[in-house]
Amino acid sequence: MILLRRELGDVLREHRQSQGRTLREVSASAAVSLGYLSEVERGEKEASSELLASICGALDLPMSQMLSHVSDRVAESEAVSALVSLRAARRPDLVRASAA
Repeated sequence: MILLRRELGDVLREHRQSQGRTLREVSASAAVSLGYLSEVERGEKEASSELLASICGALDLPMSQMLSHVSDRVAESEAVSALVSLRAARRPDLVRASAA
């Protein structure tokens, strides 16, 4: 199952790391606690739109660009999931064999 909060956290972490910045630096700039930012990046917390705006601002990352990256990642995951489902539907013997 695709979790939006995980994809969002991955995108934020990738942008932060690509800038060579630490969690501490971004959390201070975004006025977000270090622990909470870490939980958001790990996909453990659902961030409000206000919090996301603050984090994106600290990363100098337009929210629309961040959301576009998240959307791309979700689309890729959906495509992979659909492909796996299609293969399983074509080979019911594999589904039955794995269930045994």
